[in-house]
Amino acid sequence: MKALLVIDMLNDFIDEDGALSVGPQGKAIINIIKEKISEFRKNEYPIIFICDNHEKNDKEFEMFAPHCIAGTAGAKIISDLDVKDVDKVISKRRYSAFFGTDLDLYLRKNNIDEIFLTGVCTNICVLYTAADARNLAYKVSIYKDAVASFDSTAHDFALKEAKNTLGCNII
Repeated sequence: MKALLVIDMLNDFIDEDGALSVGPQGKAIINIIKEKISEFRKNEYPIIFICDNHEKNDKEFEMFAPHCIAGTAGAKIISDLDVKDVDKVISKRRYSAFFGTDLDLYLRKNNIDEIFLTGVCTNICVLYTAADARNLAYKVSIYKDAVASFDSTAHDFALKEAKNTLGCNII
């Protein structure tokens, strides 16, 4: 079975005033992600929202500005996306949606062996989620028009790496 992962479509990344805004590229993928959510809902495939969620003193803030701090508005899913009660929401503290979360358990419990990735940032959380998924033997597809980064060179590299090294399907 298939599932759609919506990665880090959170206020701190998508809002222009967000703590770690991706910029216009983040806004540009919202409608495509909404279309993918609609398609997956129509086919009754699970939708999983992956949400960066940090402690105030997270070590990640030595590299990146403080962002998506637990309990803040910046850590909330953007209002443009309609989260339903049937959707799974997973909080994470590291780049990969698999690291320290129950994502793998949820996917296996629901007989999901193929995941489709959307969201931000292509070269960080999307790429490292794809790498862990491939290492766990999941089939991975990335919607190239539904992922974005603040760094276009790194975005392009990440898509090539996902395809050429990880064996992801870039669609």
